[in-house]
Amino acid sequence: MTVERIQYQAGGVTGNGALVWNEKVSGKRPLLLVMPNWLGVTETIIDRAAKMAGDKYIAFVACMYGEGKTCEGPAEATEWMTKVRQDRVEGRARVNAALQTLIAEAEKRGIGDSSKKAAVGFCFGGGNVLELARSGAELDAAVSLHGDLATTMPAKKGDIKAAIFVLHGTKDPVSGKADRDALETELDGAGANWQILDFGGRLHSFTEEEADMPGVAEYNAGAAHQAYRMLDDFIQDAFAKKL
Repeated sequence: MTVERIQYQAGGVTGNGALVWNEKVSGKRPLLLVMPNWLGVTETIIDRAAKMAGDKYIAFVACMYGEGKTCEGPAEATEWMTKVRQDRVEGRARVNAALQTLIAEAEKRGIGDSSKKAAVGFCFGGGNVLELARSGAELDAAVSLHGDLATTMPAKKGDIKAAIFVLHGTKDPVSGKADRDALETELDGAGANWQILDFGGRLHSFTEEEADMPGVAEYNAGAAHQAYRMLDDFIQDAFAKKL
């Protein structure tokens, strides 16, 4: 897999993301924006994006903190993430810039099919994917994996163009049932095409092998296997206009 670091303007910061694709596959492929968790553009999320891209997609790991910065741990991550969450306008500018960068860089290299676009986000990244969809971005599908579901700028009727897929643990302490209920009400009010799938008993970050915060975040191999398979099916059905 080829990994190329890309600098781009993202709202008020200079982003440094990673374009990922299989250079041995010919022809243009659909675009997959990958929004990382609160740690930023780590080697772990780049590797995960490479696995998700495989032979199917051109992937781009977005940078929400600027300069490709990564956090040392929860304390720093909480501070940085909270700063982004507190300014939803700036956050939306950054995630939309990442999508436009993916489109432009894939087209520049002649490897991307920009008529098919999806976004997947993990934890903090799941919330950013939902903000991207709320902003009216031209996407086929937006997938949140154990994401931050709440917002201060809820979507209005007709705002959301993407089909929405939210995969969430019922015991997730970061975004609990009240947030899931509020999101359902919001998506119905916006007239969105949406699905929410609850994984019984699962905590936060259940698709991420590195998750290890007792009582908060815990990887679950079975749930992860199902989640990755189902999100890919969802995206492919969205591309085929079958949802």
